[in-house]
Amino acid sequence: MPNAPGFYPFAFAPWFGLVLRVIGVRPDSSGLRVHDGKLDVWFGPWRLVTPLSNVSGAELSGPYQAWKVLGVRLSLADRGLTFGTNAAAGACIRFHRPVPGIEPTGLLRHPALTVTVAEPELLVERLRRQLGTGVSAKE
Repeated sequence: MPNAPGFYPFAFAPWFGLVLRVIGVRPDSSGLRVHDGKLDVWFGPWRLVTPLSNVSGAELSGPYQAWKVLGVRLSLADRGLTFGTNAAAGACIRFHRPVPGIEPTGLLRHPALTVTVAEPELLVERLRRQLGTGVSAKE
């Protein structure tokens, strides 16, 4: 789906990419797309899909400590989910209603998702426009 409207690829740091291949996460098996009224994120075998109406906010985040962002991570503090491919920068997307994403039953739900996509500022700007907040991602 690269080059599709609303597509945001993950930005892989070189050594992250080597480690992530082991769990099936590669540039061709990951991405985020904002389309058809929904947020659709795939990260190797993991998938998260929710209506855009469920997105309550988005903000830039990072830099991170590598061990806290590499791969699929669950925050024990707030159950937030991370799909991480680099430690430099990403976007945190918050939800009105927590969403499933880390395990196949959907019992564990996440109030937010952090993604390390290329050009996270463009993703944040797009989501904020969709939400009608009119707030710049570069604040």
